[in-house]
Amino acid sequence: MAAEALSDQNSCPTIPAQGCGKLPDKNSTSYSITATKMSGEMDKPLISRCLIDSDGSLAEAPSGAPKVGILGSGDFARSLATRLVGSGFSVVVGSRNPKRTAGLFPASAQVTFQEEAVSSPEVIFVAMFREHYSTLCSLSDLLAGKILVDVSNPTEQEHLRHRESNAEFLASLFPTCTVVKAFNVISAWTLQAGPRDGNRQVPICSDQQEAKHIVSEMVRAMGFMPVDMGSLTSAREVEAMPLRLLPGWKVPTLLALGLFVCFYAYNFIRDVLQPYVQEGKNKFYKLPVSVVNTTLPCVAYVLLSLVYLPGVLAATLQLQWGTKYRRFPDWLDHWLQHRKQIGLLSFFCAALHALYSFCLPLRRSHRYELINMAVKQVLANKSHLWVEEEVWRMEIYLSLGVLALGTLSLLAVTSLPSIANSLNWREFSFVQSTLGFMALVLSTLHTLTYGWTRAFEESRYKFYLPPTFTLTLLVPCVVILAKGLFLLPCFSRRLAKIRRGWEKDGAVKFTLPTDPMLLEKTSHV
Repeated sequence: MAAEALSDQNSCPTIPAQGCGKLPDKNSTSYSITATKMSGEMDKPLISRCLIDSDGSLAEAPSGAPKVGILGSGDFARSLATRLVGSGFSVVVGSRNPKRTAGLFPASAQVTFQEEAVSSPEVIFVAMFREHYSTLCSLSDLLAGKILVDVSNPTEQEHLRHRESNAEFLASLFPTCTVVKAFNVISAWTLQAGPRDGNRQVPICSDQQEAKHIVSEMVRAMGFMPVDMGSLTSAREVEAMPLRLLPGWKVPTLLALGLFVCFYAYNFIRDVLQPYVQEGKNKFYKLPVSVVNTTLPCVAYVLLSLVYLPGVLAATLQLQWGTKYRRFPDWLDHWLQHRKQIGLLSFFCAALHALYSFCLPLRRSHRYELINMAVKQVLANKSHLWVEEEVWRMEIYLSLGVLALGTLSLLAVTSLPSIANSLNWREFSFVQSTLGFMALVLSTLHTLTYGWTRAFEESRYKFYLPPTFTLTLLVPCVVILAKGLFLLPCFSRRLAKIRRGWEKDGAVKFTLPTDPMLLEKTSHV
């Protein structure tokens, strides 16, 4: 007989069950009462020190608590049972070998054979892999009319191989039951540690509204937030959620890697290869730290400018078309949707640049260079070496860099959902648009003070290649100049009218309000 196992993965919504039996209603009130009573207490972890120390006991379930069944005894089943017990439910676990698995569950959870576990509860969690569903067919008479909550997840290969979701397959095996897909995106760790340390949302889908309502109340009682995904046909989509590996980060990450490779190769040619070929100097020791530190700010600066360039292009198209009701090209639409990821990667590269810069004086090569410089100064009888211009340039350059990184850090923090949700639209727009543009301006000033007059010195053009910072200035300067042009009244007022619904040569004609406060409320879509 196939081994019984609890799926550690998150399960997804399933297809509506055919011929589902009558939904239970006698316990629905008790589930709702438990949700109201316990939802405020579920932010704290449920695993106490005594449980970690293998005591395995939690408080006894209160008398009259709604009874819930669990089929399975794996990691996810144990975490689910712990969470349910802590939420005030009476839990019955069905196992093929209850004596062996009883010690793994809280003492207040009853561990028994599968037949006994499904006899009294009206809501039963099926915490088993898809290939073990058929082992439950002998329980079909006992399961008739009950709610089966599928928490399983397929592997990527299984998801591609099977046309129907796990929940749909379960519904086809038990047509007299109502199948609900839920908890597949919640990990065993989140169930144990509490929703504060993980995602609070639980997608739910089923063909029966009453069943979804009962499971949703249980989700709230456990401290999570139910999200109605519709009928069971959405189960396949829900089961695909845990299989996605950062889908919105693929293009931005490839862009950042491409920029890094290009700038690294460019800096390698200028700082390492040119001295070796033309002067015979071996400077390959610069590859791990110095060349990387020269490349990172270039990538961060260009990525930051690419966050605001699509907005400039979108505004230009709106001015040209004279309307906001025309769809942007697909490439621009996707670019606009990836701005958050590009900005976070920009911050990541800038933070790495700051860390690498702190490490520069720690290098052995830097110490040797200081000693050689001191020896040369002594041999040249120079008792005082001070270049006022270089001192001021470095002070201003470092100050602007710190300000730019600090502003960029603020942008990164406010992009977190927990922070963004606490801001209203005007506050969020101010941080991301105004302060973001300020970060771009500060970064530009930082780059200009770093370069100073080096762009005009012939010795800086190695292999006839211009200094790297001159290349990075191209896109940001275009963005800043375009932003400055859009501030002119002839452009800003027309753009504001377009974003409020005005169309060139259209039926919508109106004038903007004269009140500046009303004008500020214009949408920036």
